[in-house]
Amino acid sequence: MDFLPVFLNIKSRPCAVIGGGDVAARKVRLLLAAQGEVTVIAPELTKELQEQVAAGAITHLAKQHSQAPLDHYAVVVAATDDANANQQIAETAKQSNIPVNVVDNPDAGTFIMPSIIDRSPVIAAVSTGGASPVLARLIRARLESLIPAGYGRLGELTARYRERVKKAFRNSDDRRRFWDRILQGSVAERVFSGHMEEAEAVLEKELAEFSPNSGMGEVYLVGGGPGDPDLLTFRALRLMQQADVVVYDRLVAKPVLEMVRREAERIYVGKERDRHAMRQEEINELLAKLAKEGKRVVRLKGGDPFIFGRGGEEIDTLAEQGVPFQVIPGITAASGCATYSGIPLTHRDYAQSVTFVTGHLKDGSMNLNWRQLAQPHQTLVFYMGLMGLPVIVEKLIEHGVSPQMPIALVQQGTTHLQRVFTGTLENILELVEREKPKPPTLIIVGEVVQLQEKLSWYKGEKKGYQGATSPVQPGTAL
Repeated sequence: MDFLPVFLNIKSRPCAVIGGGDVAARKVRLLLAAQGEVTVIAPELTKELQEQVAAGAITHLAKQHSQAPLDHYAVVVAATDDANANQQIAETAKQSNIPVNVVDNPDAGTFIMPSIIDRSPVIAAVSTGGASPVLARLIRARLESLIPAGYGRLGELTARYRERVKKAFRNSDDRRRFWDRILQGSVAERVFSGHMEEAEAVLEKELAEFSPNSGMGEVYLVGGGPGDPDLLTFRALRLMQQADVVVYDRLVAKPVLEMVRREAERIYVGKERDRHAMRQEEINELLAKLAKEGKRVVRLKGGDPFIFGRGGEEIDTLAEQGVPFQVIPGITAASGCATYSGIPLTHRDYAQSVTFVTGHLKDGSMNLNWRQLAQPHQTLVFYMGLMGLPVIVEKLIEHGVSPQMPIALVQQGTTHLQRVFTGTLENILELVEREKPKPPTLIIVGEVVQLQEKLSWYKGEKKGYQGATSPVQPGTAL
């Protein structure tokens, strides 16, 4: 982050806005909305500011900024139309350790003014760090439509009950579970529909009857998808936001992990070839142990938990030990990576079936049914197969697949770092030697790969490469 998001309490505190134009007037409105005591320092004022002075809402010092001391203000906003003057104001404020905002120059000040969604006491702020105020306003407009005015009334209601809930539930996790139930249940719905008396009656009933099950928590096996956080399901996101603990794998993309509740404990149990942070049996027992401590545990996996994610082994242990669990499917890597690469896994002209294959078995071998995998008119998708690619190529050709069969490698699919390499079974190893793709890379084999160049639609920030199908030649940027 380039800025630390904070909310300043300026209620009844002196605030200075230097400048008397329209921009200054907008900043004055924000400071007044936050109940600051505003002084405008400028030789002349707009009509709006003059009216506020006449109404006693603000104070006016008809001076140049250099003639007015700033050391007693809680916040200073430099809003003149002179960039040099704004810079001087900022330096003066910094010398007194006063927070200062410089309009249209975020680097010169110590804080910036975000776009605000006001549902007091609920406040949401959106900022692009000054990179694009227009984008911040567009995001704010989107959020305005998603956050009804009732959230303000809901915030006021919960504020009245906050101390009672703290006394009723000494444990912070119990309090959070209570509020989760209130804020996502019938109380909230009644508030949003304007039935405040009914909402308060239901809240009173919940407070009297709620008994958190501190003896047993629950495990949520969540499919984190192939990498793009926009591909998470609504249910996955909701449960991730309720987690006490998240147990996550190596293939979970960082942007997806960041969607988990910020206060949740994070436990990494990722596995790499021949190097495991924790054995699978230990992971199974860890999930059960955490749930038995009364915690809500998100087991976050890349892709889908039930497709080469060993989710079945984990819930088998949970079921044996009587631990409640839910499974939330995710978009598996085969679907996500193929789609973002422009490769349809099935097509009436090329493939009437698709087979998902793991690139290495539990014993580390690749003892697969190669005769079945070599059948025509199908698409093969190999997970975790990059290290074993020479064996895959050798065995497919040995069992009758044409050396000219198209093949694609998709590295970090669906993310902005996605790279796609295409070739044939005959030349793909030479392409790999040249381009050196790295895990996680998905392998797609089949006639459908020849559609990739025509149907490719997604362009990540880091350009990928496409090898020619024959003969081998330098890759072409996608």
